[in-house]
Order: sequence, then structure tokens, then C-alpha cells
Amino acid sequence: MRRSHRATVAVVASGAIALTGLIAPSAMAAEVPSIVINEFSASTAGDDVEYVELLATPGTGLSGYRVLEIEGDATTTPAFGTVDEVISFPAADASGRSLASLANGALENGSLSLLLVTGTIPALGSDIDANDDGVIDEGLGFDVVDAIAVHDGGASDRTYGGTTLGVAYDGLAFAPGGASRIPDGTDTGAPADWVRNDFDRAGITGFPGTLVTGEAANTPGAANSLTVPPVGPPPGEAGCDLESVSIGSVQGSGAASPKVGELVLIEGTVVGDFQVGGFNGYFVQDAGDGDPATSDGVFVYAPGGDPVSVGDVVSVAGEVKEFEDLTEIDAADVEVCATGTALPEPVAFTLPATPEQREALEGMYVTLPQDLAILEYFEFARFGTIDVGVTRQSTPTARYLPTDPAATALAAANLAERITIDDGRSAQNPDPAIHPNGAEFTLSNSFRGGDLVTDVTGIFDQRFGTYAIQPTEGAEYTAANPRPAVPEVGGDLVVSSFNVLNYFTTLDDPNTTADDDIARGANTAEEFDRQEAKIVSALAEIDADVFGLIEIENNADSQALATLTAALNERLGSDVYDYLETGKIGTDVITTALMYKPASVTPVGDFQLMDQSKDPRWLDNRNRPGLTQTFEDADGATFTVVVNHLKSKGSACTGEAEDPLQGNCNLVRTNAANALADWLATDPTGQGTVGRELIIGDLNAYDKEDPITALTAKGFIDLNRKYQGEDAYSYVFDGQQGYLDHALAGPGLVADVRGASPWNINADEPSLIDYDMSFKLPAQDALFAADPYRSSDHDPVLVGLDLTPPDTTAPTIEAIAWPSFILIPNNKERTVRVYIDADDDRGEVTVELTKVQTNGKARAKVTQIDERTFSVTAVNGAVYRFTYTATDAAGNTATDTAYVVVGIKGLLGL
Repeated sequence: MRRSHRATVAVVASGAIALTGLIAPSAMAAEVPSIVINEFSASTAGDDVEYVELLATPGTGLSGYRVLEIEGDATTTPAFGTVDEVISFPAADASGRSLASLANGALENGSLSLLLVTGTIPALGSDIDANDDGVIDEGLGFDVVDAIAVHDGGASDRTYGGTTLGVAYDGLAFAPGGASRIPDGTDTGAPADWVRNDFDRAGITGFPGTLVTGEAANTPGAANSLTVPPVGPPPGEAGCDLESVSIGSVQGSGAASPKVGELVLIEGTVVGDFQVGGFNGYFVQDAGDGDPATSDGVFVYAPGGDPVSVGDVVSVAGEVKEFEDLTEIDAADVEVCATGTALPEPVAFTLPATPEQREALEGMYVTLPQDLAILEYFEFARFGTIDVGVTRQSTPTARYLPTDPAATALAAANLAERITIDDGRSAQNPDPAIHPNGAEFTLSNSFRGGDLVTDVTGIFDQRFGTYAIQPTEGAEYTAANPRPAVPEVGGDLVVSSFNVLNYFTTLDDPNTTADDDIARGANTAEEFDRQEAKIVSALAEIDADVFGLIEIENNADSQALATLTAALNERLGSDVYDYLETGKIGTDVITTALMYKPASVTPVGDFQLMDQSKDPRWLDNRNRPGLTQTFEDADGATFTVVVNHLKSKGSACTGEAEDPLQGNCNLVRTNAANALADWLATDPTGQGTVGRELIIGDLNAYDKEDPITALTAKGFIDLNRKYQGEDAYSYVFDGQQGYLDHALAGPGLVADVRGASPWNINADEPSLIDYDMSFKLPAQDALFAADPYRSSDHDPVLVGLDLTPPDTTAPTIEAIAWPSFILIPNNKERTVRVYIDADDDRGEVTVELTKVQTNGKARAKVTQIDERTFSVTAVNGAVYRFTYTATDAAGNTATDTAYVVVGIKGLLGL
């Protein structure tokens, strides 16, 4: 039964009926030869717009045919009968048309004949009327298939081969410059088959023309028409009994269809129905053309058309188009040939795959049998899409140095090993959101990055430069990456870095905030409460002794920091936390901040800022100040925390080209890293903690990128890598994971570190469950819980410390001389060696000779040979004293003296 059929006739000014659709082979068999000249234009106002159009059976090859333009004027040289132009044509398109567009001046403006011929084609300049009798000579080897001529009234002019359109043939007092068969293909052999085209180019783009009753529009390559705009492109007619072309021939083997702009008739089974949800169409697949390089499926765009169902066999006529990389047929007419038929078996598609392999399946029913990891879900909330891949993917510079070819190779492999899964809808923030398992997405039916989907089945689609699967059924889903508990990092103190994603007490209300740069974060009080609840939940569970915060509002009075601290204390039921009052620091609307537990640590000395005043390599208009504070624990142990937020990759920096792997502003970040390391070496807080710094925060660089290698080259240890290895991550961008959130320990602090780890509560969670209510429908706003998950887009990083108390214990030392007693005082020189035993409870000690004495006996003399060896004179009663001092790493000292006594008098003199 026919579900949708567009009109295929139009009433013309004369009251006749003009066919504007495809002509079925049987409909015009008695009237239309297989190939005719359907329209021509030789002379127009201004520069001539010239062309010849043939009409044939759709798809007919025309390589064996030519149109000859034959000179008809008697007064020219050469005279009538000369071949002035030989015109070739491409194959007829889906509407049966073949167009040859010609240059201005290619065709004569006076009397001429156009002969459609086959056989032996005469050469340009040949004379087909050697005896000038107005008849084509015999024996030239070509057959005239069709002909049309114009006679401009010259008394001796000639025309050849068929119908002639002369002066006043249609009542107008001049010869036509071009004409159209009305309706298309009409051929009774009479001038009445032809309607002259508007001389002023009506129908040609850019020219309004002066079309009047009795004239046709200029319609090269389109349906002939008596109106402007011309009627067309012709809508075509579907029919289950009509001959169709293969979908593979429509798709072609390239990125775009070779039939763009043509009308085609295809037939196949509806394998995917997406008429509802914004796509306004469905996918049709046929039995195939046997060519693996061409897809056997295509999207049919049919907005407002009668509904079809999966399993229907349909005949579709329409124009071939490319819409945002997708080949589609804009349906003009659809007829349902059968219903409830079995679908073809889905084609198994596996990753990795090349663009060519993907293009060969565009529009087809496919299944992905692999276990595929969920990689990317940034657009899940807004457009319902996720990306999946063979395994979770690392950002190349989280694995390899940017100069390593392996980094570039990994970037290419990541692309080959992933694909998008869409939801069959184009509407923004669709309700309900659909889980990859096909059910509604809820807080109890959620997913995380790294979870697995298997047997993804649907239609292989391509839109906006992205290949995607439009699912027709839910995939098998496995929760392979459950939400983790707070990581155990050991130690008796925990330091945490946390990017709080624009925690602003100044609401970003467009009705009250004029400058988008002033306020970020929550738009309304309700959003702020939701944001704060999630952040506070995360902070409370982390329970760190020191928090370094990033992306908090930079208030003059630290209002945002004070508000967040108060909210956390309220959650905990007492004033557990205090904050470092810095006031507004730097020039950005966001800043870095410190919150701490007074019961655990005490700030010592004033906070310091790493900024451009300390080193010109640190650009204040690019990097937030590095907030630096030394803390002391209850045992007096000290360490310094440095909270940083370096320039992002998102926007360019003047004078610096974008690095293909490290993004924008890599040099700015690298210079800042070097400046920071050099500044910390000067003990900026004045607390003697050089080497005992903990650099934390969002450095906007992955661990193999230049800023991080600059810091590690100066002795800082990457704690994420040390304790979690190459798979550590705190951020997911474009489906690739790595860590921008760092914890780097100075060499003097490393021994006190007991562990470090990101807590993956944010990067793995879809933003649909965050606090933000922008663009969301009420049902999506309801997908909220006041828990830590998706409290930010960055994961917090935790470091466990077991600080070594200050060393106040002196080392031990024992010094013994040998010989220590010289019995015979013979006044001769004797060699003495001092043996020392020194030790410290915390490691190495240094020992040095600090004093050599005698008891004042005459002729007593000592000569030092080296640090431990001496020559003494054996003077009766002399006593020699050698004092040594031991110093430990903390500067604690101890001394001991070795004695050498000469004779009994020496013993008595002690």
C-alpha cells in the first residue's frame, strides 16, 4: 500500500498538464524515443548561458552519442552544413537527464541545427552538406537519433535533420535563443513540442528574468518548467514494481556519494527507525551489490512522511544528498512493499578500524561483539552519546614523552580503537537519558568510565564528522569499574589537592551578573546548594589535614573559602577546619587556597606567593599565584605545601604556537615550573624546609610533558607515578585519561611519604549527575545526590605523610689514642693514631678534629700528620689531648677527647 506520494503534475499557464516526475518506461513509450534533446540554450541576454540537455532512460550511458552543432547561416565562412561543435555527455542521472554546459559563444546565435547522432562521429569543421542542397549527405557513417533547429529568417539559411523553430513559430516576432520540451520529453515531431526559453535568463541563478505566459524557464539539468522558480527537482515516484538501483551504487566507495544531486529509486528493508527524536528518518538496507567497499545501507530523510516500521520493505524515490558527512536520500515518495519481514543478520564490526572500513558500513545494520570499555561521556548529558574503545585509553603524553614517536603512534591508535554510541536522537538533553544497556539512566542504573559494554547492535551512522552506532537494542553492560572507597595512603597526616570547579559564592545569574568573567559556577541559590553539598561530602570523606583548593572564587575577603570552610565544619559538627586568610591574590577570578586542621598542623611563618615579582618567567596574567605555606605538626616536624594552578591548554598564548601533543601554552607552563623550582630552593618561607616541599594542584600538564619533567629534573618526585604507576589518572579528556592534578615531593620529604593516590570520584562519572541544572529538564535535574560523585571534573589527589620529628638527640662519639701511654720518656718522636667510634640514631655523622693540646711541659711537641695520626715527643710528664666533634644531619654535636700520657709523671699529672 502507498503511504506517501507527492504530486507529480503541475498546471501550466496554457491549461495543459506538465509532468514533473520521473517517467516510468511504459508511460511514454509511444511518445518519447529512448534519447532526445530535451532542452537547449544558444543565445541569451548579456553573456550567453549555453547548454544542451538530453533526456534518456535513467542511468543510460551516453559515451557513444554526440550532439553536432551545424552551421545554418548562408553568409558565414564556412557556410551552412559545417560542423561547428561536437558535444559529448555523461551518463543519464536518476531523473534521466544528462547535461552539457558550454562556454559563452560555443553555439551560434543565428540559424543552427543540433543533431543527436551515433555511429561514426564527424570531426569538427566537417561539411555534412557538401552540395549545399540543405540535405545531409549520404554515407557519412552516423545516424541522427534526434534533432532540433533554429532558423533566424535568413533567406538562404539552412536547417537539418528535424523540427525547426523559426521566427514567429509560436507567435513571437523573433527566433528563439533556446527552448524546452514541455512536458519533458514530449516528441510528436512538431514545433509545438517546444516552448521557447526566456531570453532574459529566468530560472538561471542570479537572474530574475522576464518570464511571461508562453515562455519556459531555463532549467539546465532539472525538470522543464513554465514557472520560476522551476518545478524541481522532480520528486520522483516510488513503486515496488519499478526497477531500482542498488544502495551500494548510491553510497559509492568514497567518503561522499557519487550521485549527490541525482534522483534515485532504491528498495530495501527498514533496519533502523529514527523518525522520532529529531533524525526524522530511517535506515534502509538492501541485499547488497557484492562490493565490500560500498555500503548496502542508507539513511532516508523523511520528515513528516507516513510512518514505517522496522522490518518493512520499502521502495524509496528521492534526491541523494550529503548532510554533515552522512549520505542520505531525501524521500520524495515511499511505497511499502511488505511488512514484518526478517531483518538481515547484523554485520560484525570490530575495532580497531580505518575510516575506509567504517565508511563501507555507513547506514548498515551492525553488531560489535567485543567487550568495549566506556571511554568518553562528556556529551552524554546533552546529546546522549558515549565513546567506547578496545581498552581504556591514555593521553599520549601521560605515557610517553612528547618527543617520542610512540606518543604520536598512540594518538593514532586511540582513534582507530574507538567509536561513538549515540542514542538515536538529536534533541539536546533528551528525556529520559538512555543507559547503554537500553534502559533509562537513573542513579541506580548509572555507569562509569571503564565499565564494559558488549554486543552493541544498531545502525552504523555518520554525522558531523563522527562515526557512531545508533542502537536498535540495549547492549550487555558490566560494571567493571565500581566506585572506589577513599584511598588508603598511610601516614599520620594526609594532604589533598582538590579542584573544586568554580566554587563561587557570587552567583553567575545572567540577570544580575553583567560580566561573564566575574562569576562562574552556580547560577542560582539552588545550584549553589547542590554544588556545595557535593564538594563538602567529598571533603568530609577525604578528611585531610591540609587541603589545597583550586578554582575557588578569588574574593577580597576570602568569602568563598570562608563559606566553604564553615559548611564543612557544619557537616562535621564542630570547627575542625580553619583556612589560611590570604585575601584576594592574583588577578584572576579564581585562585588557590589552603584549608587545614588546627588540631593536626599549625602554619609557621607567613604565607608566600610565587608570582612574577619573584621571577619574570612566571606570568601573572597566565598562572594563578603559587600559594606557599610551611606547616608544623605536634612534634615540631615541618613541611611546606605549594598549591598551584598553571595556565590551561584551552586558549592560546601570544608568541607561542600550539604544541600538537602538549596543547596551547606549553612554554608558559614550563617556564613557570622552572621558576617555581628555583624559587623554592631559596627557602622562601624562611623555615628551613628546602627540599621538604609538597607541590600540589592542577598543573595543566600530563606527567610526561615538559613542565613536569622540568620539576622532576630538579629533584622533585612524582608521587602519583611512584605509588600508582603509569595507569594513574585524575582527569578524562576526549576519552583519554591521565593526571593534570599532581603531587610532587622534594627530595627531603620523600622519605616521609607513605603513599599517594587520586580518588576517582569525578573523572569517571557522567556530568548528568553533577550539580549544574543548566539545559537540563526536570527529570534530569532530579538525578542528583548530595554525595562526592561528580563533585568536580577533576579527581582529588591524596598524599599520606609520616613526618619525622625534629632531631634533637646528639650523636655518640668515643675517641681512643694508641698508644695512649708511653712508658719510657726518651725524648724521641713517637707516632700516635687516634681511633674514633661515632654514631647517630638517624643516619650519618661527620667527625672533625676540633682541638689539640699539651699540658705545657717544656719540649712537649705535637705534629699532625693527618686527621687521625700525630707525631709526639716522649717528654717525661707530658700529656697530649686530641679533641674530636661529631655532628649529625640536624646539626646536633657531641665531643670526646683522646689522651696520650708520657711516663709515670704523666700519669700523676692527669
